[in-house]
Amino acid sequence: MPNIMPDQLEEIASQLLKGAGASDDEAATVARLSISANLAGHDSHGIIQIPTYIDRVDRGHIVPGAEFEILKDTPTTTVIDGHWGFGYVVAERAMQMTIEKAKTQNVAATTVHRQSHIGRLASYPLMGAQADMIAMITADSGRSAKGVVPFGGREKRLGTNPISIAMPSDLDGPFFIDMATSAVAGGKVNLAKARGQDIPEGWILDKNGDPSTDPNDLGEGGAILPLGGDQGHKGYGLSSMVEIFSGILPGLGFGHDPSGRHNDGCFMAVFNLAAFRDVGDFKNEVAEFAQYLKNSETAAGFDEIYYPGELEYLSEKKKRVDGIFVEDSTWAELQALAEKYGVSDQLGF
Repeated sequence: MPNIMPDQLEEIASQLLKGAGASDDEAATVARLSISANLAGHDSHGIIQIPTYIDRVDRGHIVPGAEFEILKDTPTTTVIDGHWGFGYVVAERAMQMTIEKAKTQNVAATTVHRQSHIGRLASYPLMGAQADMIAMITADSGRSAKGVVPFGGREKRLGTNPISIAMPSDLDGPFFIDMATSAVAGGKVNLAKARGQDIPEGWILDKNGDPSTDPNDLGEGGAILPLGGDQGHKGYGLSSMVEIFSGILPGLGFGHDPSGRHNDGCFMAVFNLAAFRDVGDFKNEVAEFAQYLKNSETAAGFDEIYYPGELEYLSEKKKRVDGIFVEDSTWAELQALAEKYGVSDQLGF
């Protein structure tokens, strides 16, 4: 099938979410941030997730219109209970509050618990970078099902536990990282499964604890490895710290509760750049640093060096022109939902 233009895909996501009970604002936020993941080249966190979110709404695991409750509040810190609302909505509001506190207090931090999946992590610290702040976020799945083994282990004990940090700069595209502390995000394995593709060795183990390149093995008792290969103790250690920041500190706890629902806990921190350096000088120097990295002589097999975040920037530029690829299996799910909610003609299916 042909690529779908971002605006059309965003409209499809928004209309389907509203059909499931989301408000106009909730649907618009989830759709915008989901499709931004497609634009950045992270299809695992894009339109493919919309049917999953709708299924979670149907099962009561996501609550449209949920209360946004501030449990603790100081000039520099906030503790938020999302009451199982759409994670995108809760996390975006929480990050904006944290940015506003950092504008007056220079440093601010927030924890959030009991919210649904927050999608592509970079969406939130990038808000800080756009406001001339250094911003970071970590996320954890609380006591919902785990998928990652500790280094040297065979039983799943951790989530993929991602971390993202964004820096202000004068670059055309933002300078940031957004990474799982496991060998791969679970969504990327599911994306390969949806597209009928093998995955690289070193991502997962099968149910017997043996390395596998078949993405189906993950859902059949397999597990994801920690980041780092034979140096996986580093990814394991980093993942453990993310678990504490995002699971234990917000009050979600750790381990697996089979009766629980999927949730994301997160920790956010924002630093007012102006409290440390002249903003213009810092942004210029980060841009110079990026160019310094790019000017390195390339190794065999590499044509160019990219600064952190550049590939996502280039992907977005291209996909805004060429459109976004959607695999047939996901398109069929979207069509079925459009028929269910009576919006097939409206959405052009």
